[in-house]
Amino acid sequence: MKHLYKKFTSMEKIKKGFQDAKYICNQQIANILYLAYHLEKPIIVEGPAGVGKTELAKIMAVYLDIPLIRLQCYDGIDESKALYEWKYGKQLLYTQLLKDKLNDVIEGAVGFNASMSKLHKYDDIFYSKQFLEPRPLLAALQQEGGAVLLVDEVDKADQEFEAFLLEILSDFQVSIPEMGTIQAVSKPFVFLTSNNTRELSEALKRRCLHLFIPFPEPELENEIIQTRVPDLPSDLRKQLVSFIQQVREIDLKKLPSVSETIDWAKVLVLLHSSSLNQKLIRDTINVFIKFEDDIAILDEHISSMIQKAKKEL
Repeated sequence: MKHLYKKFTSMEKIKKGFQDAKYICNQQIANILYLAYHLEKPIIVEGPAGVGKTELAKIMAVYLDIPLIRLQCYDGIDESKALYEWKYGKQLLYTQLLKDKLNDVIEGAVGFNASMSKLHKYDDIFYSKQFLEPRPLLAALQQEGGAVLLVDEVDKADQEFEAFLLEILSDFQVSIPEMGTIQAVSKPFVFLTSNNTRELSEALKRRCLHLFIPFPEPELENEIIQTRVPDLPSDLRKQLVSFIQQVREIDLKKLPSVSETIDWAKVLVLLHSSSLNQKLIRDTINVFIKFEDDIAILDEHISSMIQKAKKEL
């Protein structure tokens, strides 16, 4: 993707471009994106669910104005779902067509060997590009102007699938037994996300740059909410951020993510809220707390947390 060089002349330019797309890109993220482009390395993005790992890849596609191609990983995903499939229906139709035209195909051939020789000329057509159905990995390599390839939640796939990814991440090529090796037309910008449900292999990590996105500090989260939900009043935004930061200090099954915090901010705007109170929080708590046990634990802390949030204004 050398034609996109102007987008990566400096880390400040990256930060500005992402901010224009409403993604707050801190210095650490900008550094990794800058290095990944110039070193032509994939990025493994790890961190808690909902901190913006997938969104990072989406905004990169917007920033570069190229397609985003996403492969959602899951337990049991295999090569046929990730790389390619043969269009068996089309192959079957072609077989029938060849059968109907068999006399024309072998016309003029004398003897069995000559007839078979003529038929063999059509063997390779069955396994040619016109019968190939690209899946996300192959599709990303075939994009003329480049693409952002997102391999989402790679930790949900097994180690065999990781091993399969290594050729693509190392050499930006894939091997198809019937066709040989297919090189990337233009190397994609690759993101692999992980929620840390299992340890990724050393071989995979060795081929990638690493970025860990934690829950944001109060100042950064305040900036994120201001960017994504600009209609939320300033004082209420600060109260919301303080409250969420306090919630994340409690031992819960699932801590509220940044995306859920943004959703809660949007809800408060819809309700024309101006300040946090116990009734408002209890009425809207399901937006950012998803387990009843967590709600019960949090309930006894709500009053003191509101007081602290308002004192910090």
